[in-house]
Amino acid sequence: MVEFAYKNPTKLIFGKNKISQLKKELEQYGKRLLLVYGGGSIKRTGLYDSIMTELEGFDVFELSGVEPNPRVTTAQKGADMIKEHKIDVVLAVGGGSVIDCTKLIVAAAYYDGPAWDIVIGKHKPTQAVPFGTILTLAATGSEMNSGSVITNIDTNEKLGWGNPLVYPAFSILDPTYTFTLPEHQTVNGIVDMMSHLIEQYFNEATNTTVQDGMIEGVLRAIIETAPKVIDNPTDYDARETLMLAGTVALNGSLRWGYSGDWSTHNIEHAVSAYYDIAHAQGLAIIMPNWMSYVMPKHVDRFEKFAKNVFGIQKETAFDTAKAGIDALRAFWTSLNAPSTLAQVEIDDTKLKEMTEHCMIYGTFGRLEPLGYDDALAILKMSL
Repeated sequence: MVEFAYKNPTKLIFGKNKISQLKKELEQYGKRLLLVYGGGSIKRTGLYDSIMTELEGFDVFELSGVEPNPRVTTAQKGADMIKEHKIDVVLAVGGGSVIDCTKLIVAAAYYDGPAWDIVIGKHKPTQAVPFGTILTLAATGSEMNSGSVITNIDTNEKLGWGNPLVYPAFSILDPTYTFTLPEHQTVNGIVDMMSHLIEQYFNEATNTTVQDGMIEGVLRAIIETAPKVIDNPTDYDARETLMLAGTVALNGSLRWGYSGDWSTHNIEHAVSAYYDIAHAQGLAIIMPNWMSYVMPKHVDRFEKFAKNVFGIQKETAFDTAKAGIDALRAFWTSLNAPSTLAQVEIDDTKLKEMTEHCMIYGTFGRLEPLGYDDALAILKMSL
């Protein structure tokens, strides 16, 4: 491992009816509030009304319609609203897309240039408006980290960025808020959190005994729990497990001393920059193919994954490693996640453009550094 320092300032408020703490958490920052949410499901489920009851006495302004792949234009609109209305604090209600968008909103509110400058690193924020979250989808872990992914449809770019200033001040996680999710969103969340864990498991370090055990354990918990949630969406214990797993998967505590690989995410961002598919759908398609592509050079690592996550043992290390990849693909397929780009109506029309997007920062991947030809091969395997 490399030497490291770790600090996570987000206050996690977990359990039933924790919305009762919302007012106390917000009012320390002021009374002028921007409420950010997505397509309106919070109104259909009644969560919006519950929030507005708790926000009695606040001056509430609203930004709705945050996209599943959040647009820089939406974040810019939110930043402009903060400036116009002199907002004190922001509340993001939704899943990772809403929270990611809010992170850019609160940073761009203290910048006079375009919000995209922050995403591409042209401007480094020195100040951000405080914000909290109410999570409605267990998936990205954005509720307890400082990372964000934003799409610029004008340039066909989907890029990640982060800054310590955009950790949420607090996040309220009530598993009952995920009871009414459509099944495909639940599945997307499961794939997303598992992908985060796998990206970290396959890493550049040589001594990760403690972290390996934690990641393997969380993955096994998800695999055991996922079918229960699909069979019974209101199973509180199962929803609770998935919600906690999604947060732990990407709050930084499982990658002390290393960064992880993240090749699959890089390739998926290229795909969804050109085709507006759900992030998790792209991950479900690409990750098993990335694994198959790099596994021959890292057989021992993939063998360990197969043994400790899926309980697989074959005659040879290679066969065991391969069976572990097959088991992951089969598990996601059992949840009705896609396994090919063709299933989400993507062909090879923009193969060159997607491959070039993969190389936007040059060589990528830490377990196995990859270049243009590698990205192209993995995309072709995914068709």
